[in-house]
Amino acid sequence: MKLIIHIDDNLKETRLDAIVANYSKACPRSKAANLIRNGDILVNAEKKKPGYKTKQSDIITGIIPDSGNEAMVLPENIKLNIKFEDDHIMLINKKPGMVVHPAPGNFSGTLVNALLFYDPKIRNVGEDCLRSGIVHRLDKDTSGLMVVAKTKSALHFLQNEFKQRRVEKKYLALVSGNFADDQGEINLPIARHPVKRKIMAIARENGKFARTCWRVKKKFKTACLVEALLKTGRTHQIRVHFYAIDHPLIGELVYQPRRYRKNKGIVALRQMLHSWQLSFRHPYSGKRIFFEAELPEDFLQTQALLESIQ
Repeated sequence: MKLIIHIDDNLKETRLDAIVANYSKACPRSKAANLIRNGDILVNAEKKKPGYKTKQSDIITGIIPDSGNEAMVLPENIKLNIKFEDDHIMLINKKPGMVVHPAPGNFSGTLVNALLFYDPKIRNVGEDCLRSGIVHRLDKDTSGLMVVAKTKSALHFLQNEFKQRRVEKKYLALVSGNFADDQGEINLPIARHPVKRKIMAIARENGKFARTCWRVKKKFKTACLVEALLKTGRTHQIRVHFYAIDHPLIGELVYQPRRYRKNKGIVALRQMLHSWQLSFRHPYSGKRIFFEAELPEDFLQTQALLESIQ
């Protein structure tokens, strides 16, 4: 169900989740809150908290999944690269090109479809059947490590760990050009693009704080292999940040100045970004654990091409 609500004088100063829940009988308040947290329901094209108090002239937009969506999210026998598994969590090395969870018009071939085939009990982990077991997300064309929850308690614990920024996330990226320094930080706030609402942009006035620490691991003639440590988890953060400092990711199709479209003949079919390392507290034992995922073949091939340039 498509949602468009114009806030008038009668609805102002009302909680956002309450307005959404009252709009549809098929959407109880708990489900409304979950949709808002996931960014499926926006206010003036911006993500808000469920308890946001609406203002006159606000416009609420989004999609409330139909009750039939649960039946539409079918288990699919898709091979998973599982790096670790116990009774509480799974660590997946996601292949590039795989969408994490179903969405309207795209209910097949996702990580969630694969998880439901591998372990049907995961369907009950979380309030949204479209995101069963999903703790955090990677872009479709970003490869690498993701942690998946196998129980509700593990899901809630890990979501809070991410929210409190207690999860350490390191990425590897191939970026255009060379740096004057071997390491540094990017501290630039990020928000929705004011015109192109599906992408993000640097927004110095109304953006959310975003911090990326980086270190050069290897230099090539026309590019670098960079380790990026996320201190915040904004949408498209690494892609936007390196674009903003004029070092866009190789293979980037969205955040890419025209002059970088062909990096000295190096053509990649997706952004060269890999979720390399994850470290967090285990939801059952509380002990900090560490995981690392090997680079996919296309990343290694692109790196080899960069090394061959004299």
